[in-house]
Amino acid sequence: MRHFAAVNRGITETDPERTSRRAGPVVRVEAPAGGSVWIVRDAELARVVLADPRIVKDPAAAPWDPHLAGLERTAAEQPALTTLDGAEHALLRRAHAPLLSAKRVFDNAERVHDTARQLLADLPREVDLMADFTTRYPLTVLLDLLGVPLAHVDRAAAACRLLVTGDSTTAIAELEAVAEEGLAHDGLAAELRDRVPPGTTRQQVRYHLFSLIFAGQLTTDASLGFTIAHALAEKPGAATEADFVRDVLRRHPPAPYTLWRFTTAELHLAGERLPAHSPVLVDVEAVNADPTRADDLTFGAGPHFCVGAQLALLELRAVVAVLRSDYPGARLAVPLDDLRHTGPGGILGSRLTALPVVLE
Repeated sequence: MRHFAAVNRGITETDPERTSRRAGPVVRVEAPAGGSVWIVRDAELARVVLADPRIVKDPAAAPWDPHLAGLERTAAEQPALTTLDGAEHALLRRAHAPLLSAKRVFDNAERVHDTARQLLADLPREVDLMADFTTRYPLTVLLDLLGVPLAHVDRAAAACRLLVTGDSTTAIAELEAVAEEGLAHDGLAAELRDRVPPGTTRQQVRYHLFSLIFAGQLTTDASLGFTIAHALAEKPGAATEADFVRDVLRRHPPAPYTLWRFTTAELHLAGERLPAHSPVLVDVEAVNADPTRADDLTFGAGPHFCVGAQLALLELRAVVAVLRSDYPGARLAVPLDDLRHTGPGGILGSRLTALPVVLE
């Protein structure tokens, strides 16, 4: 199965090999970095895996050299929400969670709607929204909430593009520097600095803030394209923004898989024997495509459930709401079937190559 192949297909096309229910609950395939990876495709088993303390995020447990395999540094080298496990992860998550809780996000709903309204108002009548808007909008929201002066949005956007296409070391350093600008102002950046566990260094705080910016921009950028395209093509009518957004995310999850996880001991999944240091992924796209299930795994599950899920949902709902209220005649400039999305493959998601629209 072509689990890690690059993506290049129309927005309405599906990959029958990925969404087929014929494969078992766990499939074993060749990993991009060599050796085997076990991919979980069953929703119930996926939730068990995502909560199992023997299956960890720390790249130190990987069978590959983390640097050569393109992984984050180990938890010992770079403690972060995406590398820590167990009690240390729980402690760091408790520092983040109140800042992005449902209540805190709801309290900022008007602020996010205003950002969407202003950025759309600044655009020409005919515009490709993937050229800049889908990058600029989530970054503007994030920097505003973090307390980073919005004069740094262009700088952050350039760094995000560089991180995906060029020199990741330079890009990470640039985004960390942008994030640090928020520490001198009132906002979530300063609050997070004051909430992190004792002994957290300034550099570690910078990396935590970088992670929030990059993860929040990368996934929301991709999701915005799919959400706006379907909103303009389908005219969801009486459907609430919340229901509509969740339906689009189910069809087009921002990441096809969860991030890498690794077994710390031999274990068995659905009859498959996994040695220690086995890579494990949950196939979010396959789980979400199961028509028999009402729930989904777009934002993961278990201790590592996406801490920014509520903010991402708000950003997407806000754009749909503003398009409905301010641009009732907005439409795609090309047929929906002509839109294409591409991605590098692996665990990274895809985004629309272009989204030409008419705003009226």
